[in-house]
Amino acid sequence: MAGVLAERARAVAEARLEPLATRLAHVRGVAAAADRLVSRIDPLEADALIAAAWLHDVGYAPSLRATGFHPVDGAAFVRAEHFPPVVVSLVAYHTGAVFEARERGLSDVLAEFPQPPDFLLDLLTCADMTTGPDGSLMRPEDRISEILSRYPAEDPVHRAIERSAPTLLAAAARVEVLAQQATSGAE
Repeated sequence: MAGVLAERARAVAEARLEPLATRLAHVRGVAAAADRLVSRIDPLEADALIAAAWLHDVGYAPSLRATGFHPVDGAAFVRAEHFPPVVVSLVAYHTGAVFEARERGLSDVLAEFPQPPDFLLDLLTCADMTTGPDGSLMRPEDRISEILSRYPAEDPVHRAIERSAPTLLAAAARVEVLAQQATSGAE
C-alpha cells in the first residue's frame, strides 16, 4: 500500500542507514509491519504512516547526530527534507520518545515538534514494538525485554523503556483490538 511518500522515505532511509545493517533490517521490518496495519485507514494517512515507519530510526545515522537523541535528530532531518508535518511528528514522538526525552533532559527540544495524531502514533508504536532488531516479528512484551537486555540499567534508554512499557504495550493492544475488529467485520 506504499505510495509516493513512503517510496521516497524508503530511499532516504536506505541511503542514510546503509552503514547500519542491523538498524536497516529493523527499519525494513517496521515498514512492512506498518504496511500490514494500514489496510483500513485513509490512503494518505497510510502513506504517511509507512513513510514514518521507514524514517523512524533515521536519527541513528552518524551523519545526523546532533543531540544524540535519535527521535529528535531524525525529526529535524525529516523536516529539513520537507516531509509532511505528520511524518515529522511521528518520527519525533515514536515509541515512547516522551519518556526518553525526560530521561535525557530534552523534553523542551522534543516539544518543538507538534504531537502526532494518537491513532497514527499507536500504529507506528505497534509496528516498532512487534519488530525485532533483525526485522523479524516478535511479541511486544518480548521486544521490551530485548531492548532492556541491550542497555544497562543506568542508560536513559533502559530507564525510559522501563517507565514507558505500560504505555507501549497499551498502544500495541489498542491496535491489535482494532485489527481484530476489522478482521471480524470483514467476514
